[in-house]
Amino acid sequence: MKETPSMKALEQLASIDLIELCKEAKIEHCRATRDLSSCGLYVRHVLNSCGHASLCAECSQRCDACPICRSPIPDNGNKVRLRLYYRCLEEGLISKQHDERFQEKEDHGNPANMDVQRLHSLFDVALQNNLTSLICHYITDVCLDENAVSSDPLMAFLLDEVVIKDWCKRTVNALICEIGKILHLAGISSVLEVMIASFTESVSAHVTDLHQLIENALKAKQHLEAMIWCIRHRFLEDICSRYTDLTSWSSDVIKRKESAKERHWPEVSDKASGYNEANQGTLFIEQALQNLGIEQSYRDNVEEGAIACLWNEQASSVFCSTITTDHFSVNRYPFKNLREAVDILFLKGASDMVIAKQAIFLYYLFDRHWTRPDSEWRYLVDDFAATFGIPNRTMLECLVFCLLDDYSTQALEEACSLLPDICSKETPPKIAKVLLERHRPDMALVVLKCTGHDSFSAAANIEKDGMTSLSEAVTAVRVRIEYGHLTEAFMYHRSYCSRVKEQRSADMTHVEDPLRISWMYHVEVMTTEFCTICIERNIVDKMIDLPWDSEEEKHLHKSLFDCARESPTEPCGSLLVVFYLRRYRYLEAYEVDHSLQRFEQQMIESATEETASKIRTIARWRESLVAKCLDMLPEVQRDSVKAINSGEQSQFARTAQVSSPVSHVGKAQNPAIGSSSSFTSVLQNKSSRHSENTNALTDSGGLIRSSRSEFGRKVPSILQSRGVSQGTPTSIMRLAAGGIFPSVSQNGAR
Repeated sequence: MKETPSMKALEQLASIDLIELCKEAKIEHCRATRDLSSCGLYVRHVLNSCGHASLCAECSQRCDACPICRSPIPDNGNKVRLRLYYRCLEEGLISKQHDERFQEKEDHGNPANMDVQRLHSLFDVALQNNLTSLICHYITDVCLDENAVSSDPLMAFLLDEVVIKDWCKRTVNALICEIGKILHLAGISSVLEVMIASFTESVSAHVTDLHQLIENALKAKQHLEAMIWCIRHRFLEDICSRYTDLTSWSSDVIKRKESAKERHWPEVSDKASGYNEANQGTLFIEQALQNLGIEQSYRDNVEEGAIACLWNEQASSVFCSTITTDHFSVNRYPFKNLREAVDILFLKGASDMVIAKQAIFLYYLFDRHWTRPDSEWRYLVDDFAATFGIPNRTMLECLVFCLLDDYSTQALEEACSLLPDICSKETPPKIAKVLLERHRPDMALVVLKCTGHDSFSAAANIEKDGMTSLSEAVTAVRVRIEYGHLTEAFMYHRSYCSRVKEQRSADMTHVEDPLRISWMYHVEVMTTEFCTICIERNIVDKMIDLPWDSEEEKHLHKSLFDCARESPTEPCGSLLVVFYLRRYRYLEAYEVDHSLQRFEQQMIESATEETASKIRTIARWRESLVAKCLDMLPEVQRDSVKAINSGEQSQFARTAQVSSPVSHVGKAQNPAIGSSSSFTSVLQNKSSRHSENTNALTDSGGLIRSSRSEFGRKVPSILQSRGVSQGTPTSIMRLAAGGIFPSVSQNGAR
């Protein structure tokens, strides 16, 4: 191919010594003398003999030597050649409006500005012809080179990085306005990145605005690329949506939000913060939009300016990421049209979140077309993924998010069919939580296993605030209990709590919020959540068989006691008594029964006859069971119990209350639950009497085993070594227990 003059000019620009580039841009005036005065015309050529730009074309023909170095000028041949700047000007690479021949009669103003403009023009030529590396090397090899200095003030200024910074500002703003020059934006972004990376700490304060420049450049580039895709597909004008109009789409999204609120299971953070309504039932699309920080960008207004011209004139002024039930309060998801989706996603939020923005755009496409035949729209999604290099797994993950937000059974089933193929360690734990809320604990457990959350590694570290790990641990326990793996759930619970104890000290007195980050807080939340689920699923009889430690017992006691007071016709209070009887702690069992009877007596006075009858039956059975166990105690301990009962020695009431580490977690406490809190402090003291009672417990084995039989459980190994008596109290307790708690012995959850 024949080499054109413009190609030769570009070749000269690409091969020039960078230190000479600013010399080529510097305006030179002829130094020859005419009639006792300097010529002063613009110098457009350099001498071939020495390379100096010292003579104009006319003077170079009559002078014998270079005025600068006194080198002789040959008489024959080409004496001069065109300077690089003027060569680019002649070949049309630089606009003619920059030719100083058209400006000679005007005021030249500051000469430095003209030199800078000429250097900027050469940078423009490099940028427009994919010679961005030349500018990057100019920064690193010239501007940041301590040896690149000059005694000439103009040359020294051209060697400074401020010249590049000014050019970047001008070029970014110009290219943003010229919508078709995406490749140029990519080039200028590369230059800005090199500048930021090259500056030392001493000048880092001077490049703050460069970060905003590169942010604007990247946003404009991302926006324009998305716009090109939309233009290629005619903004989906020929593709039918599954919704008749925007109003029906908005109504459907509101139904999804309401459905998510109804099935929402409170997070740990919700309970700790008083469970505010804003945290209820967040959809995947809602959370993704909130992560972009769109509202913050509106408040800061940092993006407005050069890229404001890219906004659609009919676009809404404010976009809200949170979905509300008010149809017309603010502009929110779903986007009004494809153009608004592109504007909001790619002109707001940080440019480094482009992958998340593209994923949201895919979600929008899936949401718009999902129930339509694949032949009508699926190629759109495939083309978008291919255009922007989105992996197939990410594309399917966006579809799963859309399906899980949908409240229909069809969407849930399709999501469950896709999950085994796309789950990995990067899969968000929220998926398992949503599946659990939608009564699919089987798939939730599959997701946990695929993401590596099926067991708590001993090498795992708890985050600084601990809330993320705690929330995931609570979800893992919920999934296992709902799926019927109670023992596995307890093993996970114990493993997590043990690891937290190892990593955190109980003494957090020097921390701003010691209770919230201490291991005791984690143990309380995990145990309380465990008990709450078991109570709701009617498997407390299985739960009390588990080997709880002393710290966990306090929270188990509080949960069951609170439930007994809130629902006196439920078996939780009686099962709490059985919990202590199975551990041969008869005094604790007696105190629980005594406290419940006082409360039940108050409830009977205001309850209906049917409710009062149920409460009396439960109370009589429990009292009979405790009385038979107390009869087996030594006489000294029986006298102590009688003294407590008569009020002569209320050691429980006098004991200092030991409240939970964080009293605001869980359900609101009833003011009448004081006896429960005061009782927890004496658990350890009563346990110390276990060795004293060993000789007196030989005849109690049959009674305990009978109680266990009525609640459908096996005897723990620690009890199997004790002698079993088949006396009359056993048969009496078995007859009394039958029919009172028929549902407790059922193995299945509700």
